[in-house]
Amino acid sequence: MDHRHYIIYKPYGYLSQFETNSKQQKRKKLLGELYDFPDGIMAIGRLDEKSEGLLLLTTDGKLSDYINSRKVEKEYFALVDGKVSNKAITHLSRGVEIGFNGKKYVTRPCKVLKLEQDPALPERSKKIRDARHGPTTWLSIRLREGKFRQVRKMTSAVGCPTLRLVRVKVGAMQLNNMQVGDVIEVDRFAL
Repeated sequence: MDHRHYIIYKPYGYLSQFETNSKQQKRKKLLGELYDFPDGIMAIGRLDEKSEGLLLLTTDGKLSDYINSRKVEKEYFALVDGKVSNKAITHLSRGVEIGFNGKKYVTRPCKVLKLEQDPALPERSKKIRDARHGPTTWLSIRLREGKFRQVRKMTSAVGCPTLRLVRVKVGAMQLNNMQVGDVIEVDRFAL
C-alpha cells in the first residue's frame, strides 16, 4: 500500500482529530475541515485545541509510532506570562514535576532557552493579552516526549503559565513560511 503524508499548520481552536463521538465536541472544529484527506489518515501526536503549529499526518501507523517515540525531537515556541529567570530555565531543562493521569511525573531533561526576539509567527486568530497586563517571555522548548499538555504544565510548574503555544519543528520538518491552515502533501517526512 502506498501511504500518504501531509504537513499542516494546525490553527488555534481545532482539535487534532477527524471525527468525534462526543456530544460536547460536535460543535468543535476538526482537521477534516481544512482539506479533503484520504481515508485512514491520522494525526501523528496531537496539539490541544488551544495550541497551534506543525502537525504531521499519515496513513502509516508504523511511521506514526516511530515519530511519537522518544527518538524524534519536537520543538515548541511558548509565549509565557512573566519574565522567566535563569533558575526557571535550568529547572525546566533538568525536569519538573507535573501531574499526569492522576499521578506525579517528572519530565525528562530537555533543551530550553529564551528567545532574544519575538518569533515571526502569523498572528493568532484569538487575541492574546498584551504588554499592558505585564511582561511576557518567548521560550524555545525542545523535547523528546509528549505527555498530555506537557509544555503547558511545565511552564506553569515554574510559575510562568503558557499564553500561546506553537509547535515549530518535528525532527527536521519545520513550519518555515507556512501560514495558519496550510496543508502540504509530501512524499516522506525528513526526520
